[in-house]
Amino acid sequence: MALPFKSNSGGSGRFNPRFNRQQEPEHRINERIRALQVRLVGDNVTVGVYPIQEALKIAQQLELDLVEISPTAAPPVCKAIDYKKFLYEKKRKEKEMKANAKQSEVKEVRFTPGTDDHDFDFKSKHAEKFLKEGNKVKAYVQFKGRAIMFKERGELVLLKFAERLADCGQPESLPKLEGKKMFLMLTPKTAKKKKEIE
Repeated sequence: MALPFKSNSGGSGRFNPRFNRQQEPEHRINERIRALQVRLVGDNVTVGVYPIQEALKIAQQLELDLVEISPTAAPPVCKAIDYKKFLYEKKRKEKEMKANAKQSEVKEVRFTPGTDDHDFDFKSKHAEKFLKEGNKVKAYVQFKGRAIMFKERGELVLLKFAERLADCGQPESLPKLEGKKMFLMLTPKTAKKKKEIE
């Protein structure tokens, strides 16, 4: 017969089939742990292999939850922690990682085969700022009408652009013509990549 067990994660810690069907917990905790013996780890505990009832008792005395963190180990590894706090910290880290990943965008910079020096400098400064913020820069030369005959000029503009931004960005490939546009994608140069080049 399972011992009544107070859990920080709410409820008595007893297995509730109805709750289990609706919302399967991410980890097995407390009396949901099926192993007969577990390796107990955590702060303020003597690390070792314990019968499950003894491990539950130790966690209860510390007013913590027993959480199965490595179910495939032999025996499974369980940690005495505050499960609610553990989940909160995990979600916070995932949210931070997602926010950092979402910040990277692709910014477009448009040129023509006859872009003058002033316009070129102005657009290069903007692109430099985008790259330093961690965004990719998609530079392209738009050819209108017969201007397609001067595609070499467009290629020179893009190569000059890549050279100007060599300190903070690197081209993914050589300029590529698609229809009436010639593209060049630049990615931000990380500190690690800079070090490797030096």
